[in-house]
Amino acid sequence: MNKYTEDFKKKLNKGGYKITNQRKVIYDVLMKSIGEHLNPEEIYELVREVDSDIGIATVYRTTKLFEEVGILSKVLFNDGCARYEVVLSEDESHGHHHLLCKNCGKIIEVKIDLLNELEELIEKEYDFEIHTHSLKFYGLCKNCKEEEINGS
Repeated sequence: MNKYTEDFKKKLNKGGYKITNQRKVIYDVLMKSIGEHLNPEEIYELVREVDSDIGIATVYRTTKLFEEVGILSKVLFNDGCARYEVVLSEDESHGHHHLLCKNCGKIIEVKIDLLNELEELIEKEYDFEIHTHSLKFYGLCKNCKEEEINGS
């Protein structure tokens, strides 16, 4: 059993939830999709390839449950749908940033977080405890930028 499977079991048990076969299948699919930002329909399509008996309603309920217990983090972009990403550590659940291409829709994760000092200032100034943050940069990815320059 790997560390992430142990964390999965620990988080579900801590929340008082059982580890069902359906939850395990959905979790396994999500672990194979680390780094992606999938909406419930996309998760369902991947789950259906593994177990066609799992319905979309189960995927919606499970993603909501996984978010509640800290297995998934919901990310909202300007495309109107909730997307999810796997939380591998408590540090990751604090927040990381994204680059969004306005042309092709590509989402790139920014792993560096330079906002800790700013958060400390905000917490002191406003007597506010920050739990997480989200920052999105909108522009053009490398490929779309090159296409624009080349007139394609």
